[in-house]
Amino acid sequence: MNKEEIKQIIPHREPMLLVDEAQVTGEFTGHGKKTITGDEWFVQGHFPGNPVVPGVILCEMMAQASAVIVAEKTKGCTPYFASIKNARFKNKVFPGDTVEFDCELTRSKGAFYFVQGKGYVNGNLCVSAEFSFALIKGVE
Repeated sequence: MNKEEIKQIIPHREPMLLVDEAQVTGEFTGHGKKTITGDEWFVQGHFPGNPVVPGVILCEMMAQASAVIVAEKTKGCTPYFASIKNARFKNKVFPGDTVEFDCELTRSKGAFYFVQGKGYVNGNLCVSAEFSFALIKGVE
């Protein structure tokens, strides 16, 4: 999926749409990509002269990439972060890098979906986390 197709699944728009492409890779797995240009708002002040993608932004990118896994369930719903656990930041992500995210839906309970995700640059692990989100109906 390209950005326009992703917009059909999640409500995020620029500048908060933080994934360039995503695809379903299996029944419970997805893959997404984001190329960091250096013009993004989140690297402008983080840090001047040494721009690095903030960890919280990497977690948001990973969550957005995971949305493709439950695409058919998002109609009429808005996804909201419910938790982030065990977030680990192993390597920095810089302008010019392409971050690739692998996400796996580990379980669901009602409106809540639980995902494990990892983000890589050139095969090197940069971020990993477990997170959950809720699909809330009637809020678009």
